[in-house]
Amino acid sequence: MGSILIIGGTSAIAESTARLFAGRGDGLYLIARSDERLANISKDLKIRGAASVNTGLLDVNHFELHESAVDQAFEVSGPFDVVLIAHGVLPDQVACENDADTAMAAFNVNAMSVVSLLTTIANRMEKQKSGTIAVITSVAGERGRRSNYVYGAAKGMVQLFLQGLRSRLQGAGVAVIDIRPGFVDTPMTAEFTKGPLWAKPEAIASGILSAIDRSKTHVYLPWFWRYIILIIKLIPEKLFMRLKI
Repeated sequence: MGSILIIGGTSAIAESTARLFAGRGDGLYLIARSDERLANISKDLKIRGAASVNTGLLDVNHFELHESAVDQAFEVSGPFDVVLIAHGVLPDQVACENDADTAMAAFNVNAMSVVSLLTTIANRMEKQKSGTIAVITSVAGERGRRSNYVYGAAKGMVQLFLQGLRSRLQGAGVAVIDIRPGFVDTPMTAEFTKGPLWAKPEAIASGILSAIDRSKTHVYLPWFWRYIILIIKLIPEKLFMRLKI
C-alpha cells in the first residue's frame, strides 16, 4: 500500500490512473481546480478500494499558491511514494499564432506551471530520499509541427527539464519518469476525428502504472508511438516542412 499525489487529478487520464491505484489499496491525494469533480471522483475511488482519499484545490495558473498546495498535500498524506503531474490544455494553434497572450497562456499551463510545481516537489522528494515523480508530456514535444507547435514546444520544454531533474535526483533515490502519450480520446480531444492510432484513457493509465512500477526513464504510450516518432525524427527538415501535419 502506497501514498500517491496526483496534480490535475480530474483529467481523464489522471482519473483512470487513480482508479488503478485505488484498486491496489493505495492512499490518494488529488489536486485540481474543481471542488465538485474532486468530490465525485473521491467517492468513486473509495468504493474502488482506496485506503484514503484527500483533496486540495488549486488553479495551476496561480503560481503563488503552488508551494502552499504542495506543502499541504505532504503534511496531510506525505511522504509520497508517487507524484503524478497530469494537468494540461490543448490550445487552439491558430489563436496562438494570432495573439501572443493566448500563446503565453498555453505555455503557462503546459510548461511554466509544471516547472514551478516540479521545483517544489523535487525539493520535498530529495529530502525524503525516495519515491517517483511522473509527468505526462506528449509525443508532440518530440518535433515542432505546424499544426500544434505551441503545444509541442511547451511539452518539449518539460521533457528537457525532466532530463535534467532526473540526473539531479538519481543520487537521492528518486526516479523521474516522462510519460509521452500519443493521441488519447478524452474530453480535451472531443472535437477530433478518431482513428486507429487513438487510445482510451484506461490504456494510457495502465501504461503509466507499468512505467512507474518498472522505474522507466520515459515511455511512449501506446508502445507503437516509439517507432512512429523515430520515423518522424528521421525526416529531413526541408521535407518535413512540406508535410501538412
